[in-house]
Amino acid sequence: MDLAREYHLAIQAAIEASLAIKEIYSRGYEAIQKADGSPVTEADVKASNIINQVLSVSEHPVIDEETDKIPFEQRREWKKCWCVDPLDGTKEFIKRNGEFAVNIALIENGRPTLGVIASPVNEDFVVGGPKLGVQYATFQDFLNGAKPAPIQRNTKPDLLSIIASNSHHTPLLLDFLKKLSDAGLKTELTRKGSSLKFFNLSRNLAQIYPRFAPTMEWDIAAGQAILEGIGGGVFDVNTKLPLSYNKENLLNPHFIAVSDVNLSVWI
Repeated sequence: MDLAREYHLAIQAAIEASLAIKEIYSRGYEAIQKADGSPVTEADVKASNIINQVLSVSEHPVIDEETDKIPFEQRREWKKCWCVDPLDGTKEFIKRNGEFAVNIALIENGRPTLGVIASPVNEDFVVGGPKLGVQYATFQDFLNGAKPAPIQRNTKPDLLSIIASNSHHTPLLLDFLKKLSDAGLKTELTRKGSSLKFFNLSRNLAQIYPRFAPTMEWDIAAGQAILEGIGGGVFDVNTKLPLSYNKENLLNPHFIAVSDVNLSVWI
């Protein structure tokens, strides 16, 4: 299966899952608590089932937040796999603030080569990767046969926009913002839930997303593929290297995501 086919398959899965999520969101649902203390809803489970069914055509294995995890002894042999968060931002979903998304990434030899992030509420998506560039479309336009429109990199803004999590506030974030201020940079801080922060980064509505709280691979893989498609990236704050995937431990290190790789100087 070539990347063009996987590109369309990932979009199809993201749209179908998003429409199912929106239907549940509109009619009401109950949340239960998983063993790790995080919430899960009917929407998470249904979206997971839809995505896994659509992606099964590719025959690539899937790492999915809502399914049983395959032991690393088996996963380490995978050259190519999907990394999926069927409903990223379940807490935001439960709060009913609309800031949740569907994440689907294709991982090849530990690196994300394709990513789709879809907004069920807004019914739109961004898609891309290092060899694909980045494109944007609404669900309706895509389903009507329109090709996603390329997103162009904008010129460097005068004001550096920092985007951060709605739900996670840490002293390390304040330290980072002070570092930028001490360097004489003019900054503004906005907050948004889930991987929708990567929407802002990919469309140059924000330039830096620092994260000093826990995330899992499926939270970030699609966003990293998209940022690398516009000349940005996601970098480990300790090693300064791009994040890698399908690791033995699926927990990500602290990172800084940037819309332009030149901004990685601030890591």
